[in-house]
Amino acid sequence: MSDLLVRGGTVVTVDPGFRVVADGAVAVRDGLVVWVGPAAESGAWVGPGTEVLDVRGGAILPGINDSHVHAAMLGAYWPQLWMDSMAAGGGLPTPRELETEAERRGAIERAQDVLLSYGITSCTEPGLGPGADGQHGGACGAAVLDTYVSLAREGALRVRVSALRLFGELDGPSTLEAVAAGLSSEDPAAGCDPRWFNILGLKIFADGIPPMRNAYMSEPYPGDGGGRGELLTEGGEAGLRAMILAGHRAGGQVAVHATGDRAIDIVVDAFAEAMAADGRDDAGHYVIHGDCASPCTLERMAQHGIGLNAQPVIQQATAGMLAAALGDERAAQAFAFGTARAAGVPLRLSSDAPVVAPDWRASIAAAATRADPAQRLTVAEGIKAYTIDAAHQDGAADWKGSIEPGKVADLCILSTDPFAIPPTDLPAADITYTLVDGTVAFKAV
Repeated sequence: MSDLLVRGGTVVTVDPGFRVVADGAVAVRDGLVVWVGPAAESGAWVGPGTEVLDVRGGAILPGINDSHVHAAMLGAYWPQLWMDSMAAGGGLPTPRELETEAERRGAIERAQDVLLSYGITSCTEPGLGPGADGQHGGACGAAVLDTYVSLAREGALRVRVSALRLFGELDGPSTLEAVAAGLSSEDPAAGCDPRWFNILGLKIFADGIPPMRNAYMSEPYPGDGGGRGELLTEGGEAGLRAMILAGHRAGGQVAVHATGDRAIDIVVDAFAEAMAADGRDDAGHYVIHGDCASPCTLERMAQHGIGLNAQPVIQQATAGMLAAALGDERAAQAFAFGTARAAGVPLRLSSDAPVVAPDWRASIAAAATRADPAQRLTVAEGIKAYTIDAAHQDGAADWKGSIEPGKVADLCILSTDPFAIPPTDLPAADITYTLVDGTVAFKAV
């Protein structure tokens, strides 16, 4: 018997064979999936105490994992989004100040409400620490990390959170001294249930972004002034390599914001050298954004198992700015999702909210409708990048990321079969339920 049977829709398992069960069902007991199959064969799992949830022709997906979302910052800004504000002719909107524990908890609660409404059951906070204490109302500072730990120890989190520690500024400089001191400090999440809150490692900012002409490039930007951008790390290339090596030696994951092709090359070289030095080739290191990664570099990333975390909606929204900064030819080669996937790079998609909304449907639609067919992803590839592939980034693919017996019953219920509609219609498909551990965490009104 089961505690819960979810039935009456297309089950997208995202198992190793990407099995899709039309008119399927999922049986849940004690928060875990115990059976997946055709609804017509689900009778054995229904007893007097079984709750039955009929999704009425929708789709049952694994819970969505937004693997790069500044959740507390999202809560500080919501409902304002950066791209919306800038598109309206303003600068960045003003966040709420998170000066007290109550304010920090309020922002995290608000963010969890938003994430669950999008079917998101897991997320990665990509950079929390003292270097960001004075930025964005303190939403990425050390106190927010402490608040997450408190909520986790109280069993009060409703979305599973993985985090990276940040010892430099957000979008700003860092020093090897600060990184080394931070890495030598105690893990503040010790004692937390890692299925609810887990610190995975270190975040570093290598450079800026191409539209601002401060991504570190191998060739100058076109036009008067030229320049190639520069690294943000004290000590330049040597400093960046030393920080990556320190993060690797500390035993955790290292994720580096790198957008210019030269910055990405340095990061990939440093990852490869660090892994070769001690043979720890399953470290899970990855490049964040990777806008201008070359095909050759993507091949090297695949060879060494180095991941790429990318944001299709940001690519779509900034295409004009990118062309203005790099020129049409170089801009057309950027954000090479299709090339990365074909090379075998571990590719994860995410939102980077509050830059844009944490809407995985819009993200997959943007990736599936790229102007260059060679760089498009299929809807199935997009779903994988938001579920099992993101779980691999978290080092958690053995217990989440797909609908398989023994895994947590984190589910996203969509009103429509995502494979029965054009990708352009995906953002209009409603999220009707979000389940975490087999319990309804969000229900559409």
